[in-house]
Formats: sequence, C-alpha cells, structure tokens
Amino acid sequence: MLIAIDGPAGAGKSTVARAVADALGFTYLDSGAMYRCVALGELRGAEDPLAAQIDLGGGRVTLDGEDVTEAIRTPEVSERASQVAARPEVRGHLVALQRAMVRDGDYVAEGRDIGTVVAPDAELKVFLTASPEERARRRAAQLGVEPEQVLREQAERDTRDATRAHSPLQPASDALRVDTTGLGIDEVVARIARLVQAVR
Repeated sequence: MLIAIDGPAGAGKSTVARAVADALGFTYLDSGAMYRCVALGELRGAEDPLAAQIDLGGGRVTLDGEDVTEAIRTPEVSERASQVAARPEVRGHLVALQRAMVRDGDYVAEGRDIGTVVAPDAELKVFLTASPEERARRRAAQLGVEPEQVLREQAERDTRDATRAHSPLQPASDALRVDTTGLGIDEVVARIARLVQAVR
C-alpha cells in the first residue's frame, strides 16, 4: 500500500509522514531530501549532482556515502532545493528514482507532487495544510530564527512552488485535505490512520 502525503513547506509533512510510517510499520520516503541532496551537491560545486548516490535508509540521508542528514537542512540548501526542483531534468530524474522505490512494499511517501506525479494511483492521498502563520512558526522554531523572516521567505517559496511549469504544488483531485493548524502530531497521525483503515 502507498500513502501519498503532499503539502507546502511547514505543513508538517515530514514529521507526520515519519510518524504514520512508524505507527503502521510502513517504510518512510522523504522525497524532499532527494532534492536537497541535489541542491547540496550544486552548492558544493559537484560536476554532475544528478549522478550522486542518494540513500535514505535507516532514518539518515547519505550522499555518495557521506551522512548529510543535518547538512541538507540549512536555509541555504532549502532555498536552492526549491530552485532545482523547478528544473525538468532534475524532477524527471528524481521522480523516476522515487517511482522505483515505492513500486513494491508499503510506503508513506511525502513531498509536493507524490499524489499528482510520482504515484497518482496511490491508495490514499493526503494534502496537509496549515495557516501561513502556523507554518512559519514551526519552521522558525526548527531553524532558530524569527517567524517574520520565515513568513516572508515562505511566501516566496509557496509562489515559486505553485507556479512552476513542471509539477506545480497542488492537491490531487482525489486527495483528502487535512488542516494541521492547532493540532498536535498525535492528533494528525490518528486522523490519517483512520483514513488508512477506511480505504483498506
């Protein structure tokens, strides 16, 4: 079974998807980490960032054998990741890898185009949302910066993600919207677990 969880930055996708996977005994796929790895490679001056070996096993992210779990979460990498994700050659390469990864077994895959592009036939599609202020507050707490700064940068990224020519951020027509504003992780996980039971 494949559960696709999409949504904008700061909606809680990574935390929720990982928790849902743990609760159900599924494998967790963080598609955003793959774009971040390409972004990190570019920032480091790699000759061909798409040729790098990306491994998402064991809850860690490695790039050509180097653990980059923390390195890919910097604001600089986040900004570049949003830019590289708009390029068709990057999306085409990573979407093919993601499709191969989720072809067999039980997965919770999260990103911005899992339910619309990577796996439009996923058994359950969830589009996580939250108010812009809530999303900015969460991301600011993660990064240790002011929410106002994150809110400005988030608005720019939302516009770029929603208006890019290839795989723009939008809910699949059959996705179920879950607004996480004011909800704890356990509440969101329980809600999605009920949705899983309903489609099984």
